[in-house]
Amino acid sequence: MKITVVFMVFLAYAIPCMAQKESYGLVSYAAPRSWKKENGNSCVTYSQVNPANKSWCMISLYKSTASRGSVEADLESDWELLVAKDNAITAGPQRGDIQERNGWKVQAAGGKATFNGAEMMVLLTVISGQNNCVSIVARTNHAGYLQAIEDFNASIEMKLPDPATNTQTSSVAAQPAGNNAGLQTTWDDGWVSNTRENWTEVKNGNVKVLVHYPNARADAYNSVLKDGLANAWNILIAPRYNNIRNLEMKPIQSFESIAFCEADATDKETGKPVHIVLFKKHYSNGNGRYLEFITGSKQDYENSFGAYHNDEFNWDKPANMQFRNKFAVTAKELAGKWSASDYASLSYYYVNSGGFAGATATSIAHEFTFLNGGNYQSDHAGASGVVGNQKFSRQVYKGKFTLYDWNMELTNRFKGETEKFMSFFEAIKGGRILILTDKHNTVYTLVRTRK
Repeated sequence: MKITVVFMVFLAYAIPCMAQKESYGLVSYAAPRSWKKENGNSCVTYSQVNPANKSWCMISLYKSTASRGSVEADLESDWELLVAKDNAITAGPQRGDIQERNGWKVQAAGGKATFNGAEMMVLLTVISGQNNCVSIVARTNHAGYLQAIEDFNASIEMKLPDPATNTQTSSVAAQPAGNNAGLQTTWDDGWVSNTRENWTEVKNGNVKVLVHYPNARADAYNSVLKDGLANAWNILIAPRYNNIRNLEMKPIQSFESIAFCEADATDKETGKPVHIVLFKKHYSNGNGRYLEFITGSKQDYENSFGAYHNDEFNWDKPANMQFRNKFAVTAKELAGKWSASDYASLSYYYVNSGGFAGATATSIAHEFTFLNGGNYQSDHAGASGVVGNQKFSRQVYKGKFTLYDWNMELTNRFKGETEKFMSFFEAIKGGRILILTDKHNTVYTLVRTRK
């Protein structure tokens, strides 16, 4: 079977066999019409099967991750992670030339692999730039699908990363242990984030956005989206305003539902008339935050963030404000022990009798200790398998840490290599959490257990 490399191009016109444009992170694209869509934790996948000739095709668009520094490095890494790891490669990768489109570098690679004993083609396209990397993996057992793959790639348009995830400056003032007072980030586009007791305040001129910290009562699950929004409004908003009028609750039910409520009111603290929007994008990973937009009028809000529209797409501008609750890590504030753990279990029952047939469970614990002099130690322990007969693992690393440009490097990791993480603090009520993201987009959400 001939290996075909599909190159990415950026076009503004519509592809005839494609549906209307959709958005996924930094990518705008036209989905294949009538193909099955599946949303995963780190990708969206489109697939089609033709029973007549037993042909099939799958196209997976992955969420953006931190670039490894070049498109060549990104291609090599993602070929191993997204292609070779789960497929028996029999030929390739054959790499294409590097292209540049609108500030992004693009490279594709093709190869052959086996699936259920049958041969298939695997095509990887990597788009790298702006400190980000986006990958598209296409798999098919029939050359007739190559045009559909090419059309999908041709429909791709890249958006510039939101400034909240790109370049900015940050300062951290002296503060008591466990307190988040004094954290500040000044963003390149004029927004400034400051921590407060119950929220992070993000301000630019007369426009203010409050990123509310997690609140068990306000965030409580409600199967009726509008009822959950009303509950959050009553807890987070109503007590701080007088003369609330023109109240409209307009949530949108979808895969990642949109909570939207707006009203005019008088601010109790300042006595000034304001327009308020309470907004939340219910991300599938559960990390959505309630955002409170405070402007002088409804028109001021719409000028900054766009008008309300009754569909689930194109809410990135207001939604991305939650990612401005982000502050640079300093060695002084990093000192201490930071921990995270996770647990999952699955129980089995006999079909005929309904009796309990056992359970499997997996638990993982991570512990990072940062010491004076740039030294660190990390301890990673896990247990998995049938409950009562689980297998245990543990890995301990010791080395040096370095902080720069919202990144952290740890030496002497797996096989003695240096590992790079994106790193930042996220403020919560009474403290902060440390977020570390490795090159595989594995996220460690760590809380300080000892200063």
